[in-house]
Amino acid sequence: MAESVVTKEAPEGEATRRDFIHIAAGAAAAGAGVMMAWPLINSMNPAADTLALSTVEFDTAKVAEGMQIVITWQGKPVFLRNRSAAELQKVLADNNASDLKDPQTDAERTKPGHEAMLVVLASCTHLGCIPTFGTGDYGGWFCPCHGSHYDASGRIRKGPAPTNLVVPEYEFTAGSTIRIG
Repeated sequence: MAESVVTKEAPEGEATRRDFIHIAAGAAAAGAGVMMAWPLINSMNPAADTLALSTVEFDTAKVAEGMQIVITWQGKPVFLRNRSAAELQKVLADNNASDLKDPQTDAERTKPGHEAMLVVLASCTHLGCIPTFGTGDYGGWFCPCHGSHYDASGRIRKGPAPTNLVVPEYEFTAGSTIRIG
């Protein structure tokens, strides 16, 4: 004899176990999707250390003539160099040099009235290495990694770097105080 299976249908308008399983599975899938998307969305926010340093102020009176300091702005090193009179004289004499890869005068790289203070990002424009001061052929920076030579105005003179050291947006706010950014 064959047995018959009796299924019991839910009255119209009432949820069954199957309906509950479908709703629970859908909710679990939606939760898993949110959990997977959250790290991606969160990674698009700016880092807390760069957000806090969108501008930085520094008193340049602390930098003696002929000296250089390195400060951090937006997580990047910045050279602040108080150039000596001899450095300025040499840089101004080389303003019209025909061997400049990226022609730019010293006046285009400094602020009027503050010509001795040079502000440049401390990153070689070739591959981002940090150049050292005073070891190059032109009295400026030298990148020992790949051989780029910069003058005391941060202009590329020799080597593989395609452009001058970058001058960030900056201004003198009060006397000798400088605001970068």
